[in-house]
Formats: sequence, C-alpha cells, structure tokens
Amino acid sequence: MTEETLAIASRSSASESGDPAVGGQPSAVVERARHVRLVLTDSDGVLTDNGVYYSAAGEEMKRFSIRDGMGVERLRVYAGVEVGIITGERSGAVQRRAEKLGITELHLGIRDKVAVLDELLARRGLTAEQVAYIGDDTNDVAIMQRVGLAGCPADATPFARAVAHYVCPSRGGYGAFRDFAELIIAAKAEGA
Repeated sequence: MTEETLAIASRSSASESGDPAVGGQPSAVVERARHVRLVLTDSDGVLTDNGVYYSAAGEEMKRFSIRDGMGVERLRVYAGVEVGIITGERSGAVQRRAEKLGITELHLGIRDKVAVLDELLARRGLTAEQVAYIGDDTNDVAIMQRVGLAGCPADATPFARAVAHYVCPSRGGYGAFRDFAELIIAAKAEGA
C-alpha cells in the first residue's frame, strides 16, 4: 500500500469507530474539544516544518503555513477561542508571525511550559480542561499531560504521540495546527 492509501484507510476506519459528526473522532476527544477556550501551541515542529535556515549572519528564515494562520483566525471568529504560542526558542521570525496573526500571548525562550500554563490559567480565570495544547517533542509532554485537549502533528516524536489525545493528519508546518483548529471548531459547533 502507498502512504496515501494507508492514510485514507486510516481515516475510513476512524470514521467507523468515532463520532461521524466531527470527522470521525472518538466522542471523548470531541467532548474535550467542546470545552476549549484557549489554544496554546509550540512553534518549531508545529507552526513550522521543524527546519531553520541559517546564513553567516545567523538565523534568517522559518517556514510557516498560511493555512495554519487561517486556523488561528477561524478559531477566533467561529469558536471564540484565542491562541497563544509557548516556545523554547527566541526567534524574531516567530515574533513577527505572532504579530501578523494578532497573537498576544507570545512566550519566547520558555523552558518550563507548565509554569506559563499555570500563570495563564490564573490570569485568565481558566481551568486546565479549558485549554488545548499542540506540541511535537519531549519538551511539550509535561504541558500536554496537564491540558484538557492535547494534540500533535503527524510527524511528532513518539514521546508527544504517546500523550496526545489527537494526532493530526498533517505534518508540522504543513497544516497540523489547522487540523487541530478545525477539530475544535467542529466540536464546538456541534455542541452549540
């Protein structure tokens, strides 16, 4: 079987066992998604393709998906959900992308993502169950274990995949964030 055939077969079997109203997702995942009021994301490996381009002057470029950017906007407009970025990197490219998308919860150079989550919960009056997080590697596992809905891109490490409630069909930087956003939008629309 080709990779495309396997992906189609996987989606078909998921539809048979899941909630057909929300893309074939299991009802437990859909229920978690209905409670989300804030989506937090890692940057590298989720919003980007996990690559970075360096020149003699240092970091120059990161690749972001325009579809993921539309996912941020759709979450705001259709689900009333805000988005924040928590990343271990200090990157001007990530800062510029956040500004373009109107993301005000931007946390750069973070080593303890759970501490940022705790601060956000207190400041915004939210519970952990009302927060979703999408990450791709070992530095995301602790926060993924704390939130109500955890997702990861299709190409995430086994560490992140092991704790994710939802594995996106798309890879990081190629629509994974959009997949996660659309799951939440559809779940909230169905629950309305």
